[in-house]
Amino acid sequence: MSSVIETLASLVRLNSVNPAYGDGGTEENVVPFIRDFFARRGIETFTEEVFAGRHNIIARLPGKTSRRIVLEAHMDTVSIKGMSIPPFDPVIKEGRMHGRGSVDDKAGLAAMMHAVASLKQEGITPPCEVWMAAVVDEEFSFRGVVKLCEGLQADASIVAEPTEMRAVIASKGVLRWRIKVHGKAAHSSKPHLGVNAITHMARLVLALEAENANLASRTHPLLGPGTLNVGVINGGVQVNFVPDQCMIEIDQRLLPGESAVAALARCQEIIDGLAQQHPGFEAVIEEPPLLVDEALDTPPDASTVVVAQRVLRELGLNDEPCGVPFGSDASKLSRAGIPTIVFGPGSIDQAHGADEFVPIDEVLTATEFYRRFILSFH
Repeated sequence: MSSVIETLASLVRLNSVNPAYGDGGTEENVVPFIRDFFARRGIETFTEEVFAGRHNIIARLPGKTSRRIVLEAHMDTVSIKGMSIPPFDPVIKEGRMHGRGSVDDKAGLAAMMHAVASLKQEGITPPCEVWMAAVVDEEFSFRGVVKLCEGLQADASIVAEPTEMRAVIASKGVLRWRIKVHGKAAHSSKPHLGVNAITHMARLVLALEAENANLASRTHPLLGPGTLNVGVINGGVQVNFVPDQCMIEIDQRLLPGESAVAALARCQEIIDGLAQQHPGFEAVIEEPPLLVDEALDTPPDASTVVVAQRVLRELGLNDEPCGVPFGSDASKLSRAGIPTIVFGPGSIDQAHGADEFVPIDEVLTATEFYRRFILSFH
């Protein structure tokens, strides 16, 4: 087993399920391992507290100039609930490593760690200073990368996520929010004395479904259309009541150039229209939204992209930039003014799955990609 894969196996064994999902995990279980990994190779590290007892850890490798590259990966994983394999037992079979976090995001993390460490071990000073940042909370509210970006200056950034070894320059943003419909309670034997919140919510859900169809008329060349999905609904107290409340949670995927403010304003227009059509209709958008994360849209001629393409060609990989529908830490680094791409081994289709896995050969190639990018970026 190569040293990169040994490191990946060690990372998988550590329970770093985001504390928001339970399962007794925390990213803090990974921090000492990363600190020791770099300390044994003579590379300095420092930490940033994001939450009490939860820290980002950054390894720093000096360069020939003050220009800086940031390699970023997250330490947290999603829940282990529903997994069909032992989550923290890194089993290798048929050229793939299985286990929670194997593809999302510990494969990319291990590859970045070894790419940086290899330069130090070989006595190579890279053209630019390199930060290898392992951050918390990507799987819940992105607070780790937000902390990392405070005052951060850099000339390029690569975020590790499973992209099937493609250079991702665009990704959809995410807006999540709640709407509550208010009705009037009454006995179910006399429903005319009440206002049924579930009935009114049904009208709103159908209107939002129509809005999702309308979104198909606007597309992005790499991302396609935006989407809107009602993912949660709760309402009523018991079957013989006219329900006086009903709540939904909505997930909308935003294209580059679309703002959360505009999307919420459009939702309010839909609500206002229904209120005019249906007496007693009352719906309220809860503030603030549950999550706001705008889209990534790195220019294809940015130096980060150009260098990444050159390295991909050297490795015989597809060098055409692409887009993905899922969000990541990359959009926050981009908003901080750092030209950013997303790149890593494995497929998002295996992330969060009951049997999560990553192809080992892609982990090894990704390590070489990160290493060559560092040496090629001037």
